[in-house]
Amino acid sequence: MEQGKHRAPAEYGAHQAPAHYEGGDGCLTTLIRIPVRIVVLLVVLPVRMLWDALVVTARAAERVLLRPLGRALAWLFDVLVAVPARWLWRYVCVPLGHALVWLARAVFVWPWVALWRYVVVPVVRYGIVLPLQWAYAHLLTPLGHGLRWVNREVLVPVVRWLGTGLKWLLAVVLVLPVVLLWRYVLVPVGLAVAWLVRYLIVVPLVWTYRNVLTPVGHGIAWALDLLIRGIEVFFRGLGIALRWLVVTLLVAPVVLVYRHVLTPVGREVAAALGVAWRVAGFVSRAVGRGIAWFARNLIAAPVRWAYRTVCVPVGHAVRGAVLVPVGRGLRAVGRTARQTLRAARETIRQARRDAWRALVGGPAEHEPGELGSPLARTLGSATTVPSAVPGPEISPLPEKSAQQG
Repeated sequence: MEQGKHRAPAEYGAHQAPAHYEGGDGCLTTLIRIPVRIVVLLVVLPVRMLWDALVVTARAAERVLLRPLGRALAWLFDVLVAVPARWLWRYVCVPLGHALVWLARAVFVWPWVALWRYVVVPVVRYGIVLPLQWAYAHLLTPLGHGLRWVNREVLVPVVRWLGTGLKWLLAVVLVLPVVLLWRYVLVPVGLAVAWLVRYLIVVPLVWTYRNVLTPVGHGIAWALDLLIRGIEVFFRGLGIALRWLVVTLLVAPVVLVYRHVLTPVGREVAAALGVAWRVAGFVSRAVGRGIAWFARNLIAAPVRWAYRTVCVPVGHAVRGAVLVPVGRGLRAVGRTARQTLRAARETIRQARRDAWRALVGGPAEHEPGELGSPLARTLGSATTVPSAVPGPEISPLPEKSAQQG
């Protein structure tokens, strides 16, 4: 107790502060926060209680209805669809597929394989390949050797001699005049034309470009650059002015409203919603526990007491005084009725056999429980005597008969 007296008190409201609560708010914010949270709690409490009721109902429905229904549907699907499908696949589709595969092989594969193996291959081998090999070895090879000898010994010397003569003739008739024309006519004329083009056309054009066109182009470029810079400076100043106007007249008020009005209001509303949702959860849980306590103590407990105190003894008494004797009597009546019906059926069956034997005739049947004895034969004879006792087929030895005597 003394330790409890000296324990430091906890800070008030430290465990109740919302997640996004920021300290340092003014009195006005604190005064506005409490009514807002009360209003939000009054709005959120019915929604939270309805949500908790729906959650409890959904869990109960899932446990009591949906799960057994799902199991029943799964069993029904297994019985009506999966098992017949497996049976159909195993005993119908698989044998049918094997039969179709065998039929396809017998119709499409095996004839072509036999045609290829026993017709095409022998015909190509013995009708084309072997004759071509024989013709290549005994006809084309000797003919090629002879043509190679004729080419090496006859055609090559003749063509070489003709090529040397044609080369000399072409050099004298065509190449020598062209070389003389190029060296002593075209080269001097080309040099003269190049000198005229250089000093009459190229040099004046280079002087004009360097001393006239280049300064003029530099001046035009300087003027255009100055004009473009002036336009750029003008538009840059205009953009700076427009940006300052937009920031001053639109952005700054919007930022101020968002920062000092919308953000605190949104933060307070969010915090109020969180607190109201948690408080509504506590209230809803308390209401649910109260309803469960009332149902357990006002309904379940009396019903349990009545069942254990009244219904169970009454049921045991009714079962021992009424149901058990009635069950025994009914079982006895059932056994008697079954025996009577069995005797009636046996009587009707016997009467039917007797009537059929009287109308059609047939071998005499032995009485139930009476064993039929075979016809006996006397020793030393092949005839049978119905009334004689059957004897052994082999007579006993003298020693055994003497011992028995």
